[in-house]
Amino acid sequence: MDRTMENTCALILAGGEGKRMKSKKPKVLCEVLFEPMLGWVLQAVREAGIEEICVVTGSRHEAVEEYLQTLPFPVQTVFQSERLGTGHAVMTARAFLEAHQDREVLILNGDAPFMDRDTITAAFRCQTEGGEERGCTVISAQVENPFGYGRIVHREDTGEIAAIVEEKEADEQTRQIREVNSGAYWFCVRELLGALDCLTPSALTHEYYLTDTVEILRRKGKRVLSCLTENARTVLGANNNRQLSELNEQARRLVLDRLLEEGVVIPCGEGVLVHPRAVIGAQTVLLPATVISGPAVIGEECRLGPGVLIGKETLPDKTVRCPAVCGGVGGNS
Repeated sequence: MDRTMENTCALILAGGEGKRMKSKKPKVLCEVLFEPMLGWVLQAVREAGIEEICVVTGSRHEAVEEYLQTLPFPVQTVFQSERLGTGHAVMTARAFLEAHQDREVLILNGDAPFMDRDTITAAFRCQTEGGEERGCTVISAQVENPFGYGRIVHREDTGEIAAIVEEKEADEQTRQIREVNSGAYWFCVRELLGALDCLTPSALTHEYYLTDTVEILRRKGKRVLSCLTENARTVLGANNNRQLSELNEQARRLVLDRLLEEGVVIPCGEGVLVHPRAVIGAQTVLLPATVISGPAVIGEECRLGPGVLIGKETLPDKTVRCPAVCGGVGGNS
């Protein structure tokens, strides 16, 4: 474990229904490159060195709980019986927060698969630099089209956050702001608990917004900062199948680019899909329409494809797997 993360915990909001996806699964279990979106988020949290994790479930919570039980590390859960906003979701986890009130808590959305370790740790450093006056650090990003996102409004005199204004409640001037809330935060738990006690529902939507804690903390004299990430993908999520397809394509490209840097040979990426946790040795060739759907471990100088499917397998060096090879294993081409 990263020693700097010893005094931390994480709360992941995973109660979305995903009605527009017309899926029988909860939204966070919809897959990006064969991995549930929630799995991507949990991987980033673990890579950052955070071990104490709680997931707030909602719609079809049994499926989320069943998935979490398959993981090789423990994750606590709490059930949000009513969907009354992000602030209410965090309130649901009060017992978890009270058990960790001397820590810093990372709050993330379970359907934002491109959150990454470097962004989490950079924002944590920003949060801890606040000293005794620290309240919250919001992970923000600059996007070309900010429609639908909460806008980050800064205080001109200090550069600290003055407010996060939701799209539904923003005026025309605020809508021009391109720095947006990623939905990810670091909070001092003790300060967060006090702010939750002061939250009131929106007069417009009747929901409790976690973003309203910004103004509450400021009134208490606490510092509220933004950590602008270079990874603008951290704000991306999916509310329908078209957006989910776009996430899959971005993830596919990211994984292929990483493999190319690691010495894997991909002459043409057409139809090549690789699970994000697959390990592939240098000078292995992936030919078109090769699909690696699980966390396979593949040796060096293999030749895979065209048109093969590999799951959770271990392949030794110089394996050849293609339709023309009987059984698809072994031998030199």
